[in-house]
Amino acid sequence: MKLARSFNSGAFRFALLVTGIFGLGSFVLLMGVEREVSHFENNAAVSGLQSETIILLREMSAGGLPQLMEAIERRQTPTVDQQYRYLVVDTNGRRIAGNLPMEAAHIGWGTVQFLDPHAPPGEEGKTETLRTLGTRLPDGKLLAVATDIFDFFKLRAALHSLELTSAIVITILALLGGYLTGMIFLRRLERVNEAVGRIMVGSLSERLPPIGMAPEFDHLSQNLNLMLDRISALMEGLRQVSTDIAHDLRTPITRLRQMLETMQDATSVEEYRDAAELALTQTDEIMDMFKALLRIGVIEAGEARQLFTRVDLAEIAERVAQIYQPMAEDGGRNFETNFEPAWLVGDPELLAQALANLIDNAIKYTPEGALVRVEVVCVDGVCQVIVSDDGPGIPPGERTKVLRRFYRIDTSRSAPGAGLGLSLVDVIVGLHDATLQLESNHPGLLVRLSFPEISAHSQGALR
Repeated sequence: MKLARSFNSGAFRFALLVTGIFGLGSFVLLMGVEREVSHFENNAAVSGLQSETIILLREMSAGGLPQLMEAIERRQTPTVDQQYRYLVVDTNGRRIAGNLPMEAAHIGWGTVQFLDPHAPPGEEGKTETLRTLGTRLPDGKLLAVATDIFDFFKLRAALHSLELTSAIVITILALLGGYLTGMIFLRRLERVNEAVGRIMVGSLSERLPPIGMAPEFDHLSQNLNLMLDRISALMEGLRQVSTDIAHDLRTPITRLRQMLETMQDATSVEEYRDAAELALTQTDEIMDMFKALLRIGVIEAGEARQLFTRVDLAEIAERVAQIYQPMAEDGGRNFETNFEPAWLVGDPELLAQALANLIDNAIKYTPEGALVRVEVVCVDGVCQVIVSDDGPGIPPGERTKVLRRFYRIDTSRSAPGAGLGLSLVDVIVGLHDATLQLESNHPGLLVRLSFPEISAHSQGALR
């Protein structure tokens, strides 16, 4: 089974692909070498035969046939390694000189093969292959000059054998290497599959081990683990939200039921209308709670990024402040603002929602006479929105918890709300790659939102 899996693995198929490419390249290389060798052999043989024929023709021109015969005899001395063989034939086809077979007696280029007649007794002579050049002499006789090209044939045969051997060896090595690579790869992937299996059956804390084959595979494991961390966080958030919804909706729904029962038991029209008005108010609060949850879900899904554009945070803050300033002054709070131009990329509606939630909380949870201050400043390329007050503030141990959905400090439970305001601000800030800090204002609370400011070049590009 493991053998079959190794041969069916992607690593094995990739090894075969590389082998095929390498084998094709080797074959083309060897074919090129063989072609060059053949070309060299042909040129060398042709050039040598032509030169030797010209020399012999000069010998004959200088001293006639006797001098030609003497030159051939001298070149055929047994003590000298003979590079060339010769044949002179008269007009009647009879041998006059030379030791070439009579098959070489023809005009022009040719090739002859024969057995070596000088083989040792009891041994079969080896086959010799000669390249010949025949030339007609002025007196009608024929001169044939030949050279041995058997070594070139042997070299060609060796190259053919090398091609075949290389193909077999490369194939065997590819199969072996591909099998070993596939086995190692499958063994490493098996650990990943086992971890995935444990995650699928409910072990959500399990994470994928590094594959270790190459940095890109380890990077893939890291990204998958980050994805699992994100999914785990979302599931934990969903579980927490489900619990919080069940807990926090119980009270308003109970109140709504009581109001409906009051309407049912009403004895007058005015009593019925009062109960109905209270029931509608309670229903609106429940609907607002679900709207906030849906808004948070849309923002966390990242869909709101499609509406990002270049915005002036100071202009948004000033517009929201103008809405809440009369409310603050009517409630006996002092309201101050300080806005500097601050350009960033974001969703103006969501930014306005975040500012509205912060200002609304500052007004809602501070006593009469308190000071609520809203600022927009830019420092070292960072745009900051600061909403501060001198009210009771939030204890340091509660500042992280208040960002959770439906979480409310005990001292604030008497005020209307569902505990979703700061949660919505937190997800809006995260969507804009910004930071949210809850600090002490000594006394009171200071909320600082820090956004990356866009450069002048980026401002021009976004226009």
